[in-house]
Amino acid sequence: MSGRVVFSQMDEVIFGKPAAEAVAALARRAGAKRVLLMASGTLNRQTDEIERIRAALDDTCAGIFDGVPAHTPRGAVVEATAMARDAKIDLIVTIGGGSVTDAAKAVQLCLANDIRSAEALDALRPAKGPDGALVPPPCSAPTVRQIAVPTTLSAGEFSAISGVTDERTRVKELFRHPRIIPGAVVLDPAITVHTPEWLFLSTGIRAVDHCVEGICSQEAHPYADAQALRSLGLLVNGLPRVKADPSDLQGRLDCQIGAWLSMGPLATGVPMGASHGIGYILGAAFDIPHGHTSCIMLPAVMRWNKPANADRQAMVAAAMGEPEQDAGERLDAFIGGLGMPRSLSAVHIGREHFDRIAEESMRTPWVPRNPRRIDAPRQVREILELAA
Repeated sequence: MSGRVVFSQMDEVIFGKPAAEAVAALARRAGAKRVLLMASGTLNRQTDEIERIRAALDDTCAGIFDGVPAHTPRGAVVEATAMARDAKIDLIVTIGGGSVTDAAKAVQLCLANDIRSAEALDALRPAKGPDGALVPPPCSAPTVRQIAVPTTLSAGEFSAISGVTDERTRVKELFRHPRIIPGAVVLDPAITVHTPEWLFLSTGIRAVDHCVEGICSQEAHPYADAQALRSLGLLVNGLPRVKADPSDLQGRLDCQIGAWLSMGPLATGVPMGASHGIGYILGAAFDIPHGHTSCIMLPAVMRWNKPANADRQAMVAAAMGEPEQDAGERLDAFIGGLGMPRSLSAVHIGREHFDRIAEESMRTPWVPRNPRRIDAPRQVREILELAA
C-alpha cells in the first residue's frame, strides 16, 4: 500500500459554541475591518440569527447578501462578488447551507481574478494537470478568507471545491483552489433548529453518502476509512434522534461532527462514485435537492456495485450496527425510516429522462471512478432502473 494525504488550508473548527460569539472572536483575531455576511434568505428574513451575528460584528459588518438560490447559479456568485468588491471587504462570513457556502468560495476566486460576469467564470474552470487530475487553472490565489457557519449537513464547508451551476447549460461545475476552503468553520447546533426537517435529515444522508462512497472506493485508504467509519456511527445514531426530538441539541451536534468527519475521504483524495456523479445531474438539470439525490441513488448504486466491492460494503453494514445485513438494504431501510424519498418516481423523474441523465453523468468527475467500472451510459441506465 502507498498513498499521499494532503492536509487542507483550513485553520480551525469550533464546535458547540454560539455562532455569534464564535464568529465575532474569529473576525477580531483575523483583524477584519470590513465583513460581508452571506446568509440564507430564509434565516435572514424569518429569524433573528443573522441580526445576532451582525450585531456581534458591530461596525465591521459591511453588508448582508442573502440572494443565493439552490445549486449556486453563476449569476448569484457574480452579484455577490460585486457587492463584496464595492464594499471593499476583507472577510466573508457565511451562514446557511451548501449553496451559500459554495457561493462564497467562488466569490473568493472572483475577487482575486477580477471576474465581473457569469461568462468570465469560464476562465476559472479547472484544467487537467500532467497526471490527468483536475487542478486550478493559472490564476491569482484568493486573499479574502471565509468563516463558515453551516446550517445543513452536506459538509461542503470542509472542501476546497465550489459547485456552481452554469445557467446556460444547467450543468453544475466544480471550481477548485486550495485557498477557497474556509479558514474556519463554526458548528453551532442551536442555529440548525431553524433548518426544515427534510433539509437537515436529507443533507445528513448526503454526509452518509460521502462516508459510504469513500469507504467503498477502490482508492480508499486507512486514514479516510477511520474518519468515515466513525462518521457513519455518529450519523446513524444522531439523525433518528433529531427526527424524534428536534430540540435534541446533542443529537444535532453529533450529526454536525459526523458531517465534518464524512469529508475525510474527499479531503484526502478518495474519489466519490456514481451516487455523487448521477446526483450532480439530478440536481443541476432537474432541480432535485442534493440530499434527496443521495437518498434515492445511494442504495441503488450500492446494489449495482456489490459484485466489485462486497468486502468494503460489509464494513459499511458493520459501522451501521448490522454486520450481517446487506449494506444497500440497510441504507434503504435507514433512509426510509427518516421519511426521505427512495425512488426517482418519488421526485417525478421518469424513464423518459434516463438517457439524458446517463449521457450527462458520464461527463462528471465521479462516474468514471466508480468502484465497479462504468464504461458507457447503458451501465448508468442499469443503476437508474434500480432506483426507478
